[in-house]
Amino acid sequence: MLPIQHTQLRRLKTTSALFIVLSGLCCALFSNTVVATPTVLDRVVAVVDDDMILESELNERIRYISADFSKRGAALPPQSILQQQVLERLIQENIQLQLAKRGGLNVDDASLNQTLERIAEQNRMTLMQFQQNIVASGDSYPFIREQVRRELLISQVRQQIVGRRIKINEQDVKNFLASEEGKSVVGEEYQLSHILLAVPQHASKEELSKVENEARDWVLKLRNGANFSDVAARISQGENALEGGDIGWRKPAQLPTIFAERVVKMKKGDVADPIRSSSGFHIIKLSDVRGSDVLMVQQTQVRHILLKPNEIRSEADARNQINTLRQQILSGEKTFADVARTYSDDPSSANNGGELNWTDPGVFVPEFEKTMNSTDVGKISQPFLTQYGWHILEVLGRRNENQGPAFRENQARLALQKRRYDEELERWLREIRQEAYVDIKLD
Repeated sequence: MLPIQHTQLRRLKTTSALFIVLSGLCCALFSNTVVATPTVLDRVVAVVDDDMILESELNERIRYISADFSKRGAALPPQSILQQQVLERLIQENIQLQLAKRGGLNVDDASLNQTLERIAEQNRMTLMQFQQNIVASGDSYPFIREQVRRELLISQVRQQIVGRRIKINEQDVKNFLASEEGKSVVGEEYQLSHILLAVPQHASKEELSKVENEARDWVLKLRNGANFSDVAARISQGENALEGGDIGWRKPAQLPTIFAERVVKMKKGDVADPIRSSSGFHIIKLSDVRGSDVLMVQQTQVRHILLKPNEIRSEADARNQINTLRQQILSGEKTFADVARTYSDDPSSANNGGELNWTDPGVFVPEFEKTMNSTDVGKISQPFLTQYGWHILEVLGRRNENQGPAFRENQARLALQKRRYDEELERWLREIRQEAYVDIKLD
């Protein structure tokens, strides 16, 4: 079986199928008395507006869905019902793909390859390995590739049309935050690290006391600066030991009761006293808190200069030129702002002397972020390369900014957007189905 995440494979196999343009072939022979009988290779099962769905497309989709049911061990509906359901899905997809075409939407090969690479990475494979696994499973890679392209097109048209129909105002956000649902969605989340010192099922009092004392000793060491991740990897018998004990972000309701009672009273960085359970003694550390009214984020004020390779400037030329410009700035011959205005290929920042204003972590591509974080305030970096070209940057300042209220409001907007998007999508799909001309030709 193809080792792809189950939901991903199901989505790939239930997107729109390839249109196969086949026709009957009439061939007149040299003799004017003998004419070949037309051979029908395919037939139309539905006409949808300006397009059609072929029987081969319907059968191919049924085959993929049936295989997916089989792999999941699920029972298929009766063949007649399955055929109707699959055809209706193909009709819905066909309508949306025609809307995408009329709207000038497109998924080029570069974007498609990036999406396929991300799917492969999520399954810990290279794109080549991903392709080989699909073939080995008996599936068609060109078919899967085309399904991804069509899924991306459908996603684009939905975002473009349905997204515009959703309006969320400030009062909506306030009302949501004040509701019980809102409090559960945007309430505080805790990032915990955990160490388990296990005890035998029928441990004696002496054994329990020995492990408890060991746990208390470790708590003292951790509070005095020992690295929790290193200690967890070395001594923990919990399932997250190799991850340094990190159990990720959890809301209190998602934690074991014995943990939740302690965590809500802890501060960031606290290590709790050992907690006894039937498994042994637990040591927990509150690594971080988010979703509260206080969420401190370190922001960086930075400016940069970008030189892009082009038809007349090679990558080597761009690197040499940016080196020269950096030396001119360092020598005082030119200012950073003047060089940015004159030479930078980033139009959005060039007019501002290269300034990118205050930014949160994770905004820039990894190479830019890494260089920015390792450059001292007031210093100009060495030239470095990203997917956009050659850069130099100067860090102008750093500050800690409270993003708590903004984070809560953003979470509320995302929750409202998702809920309303799902509701609006259902209405829109019904509308376009009712408005489309559909002629089903199944027997």
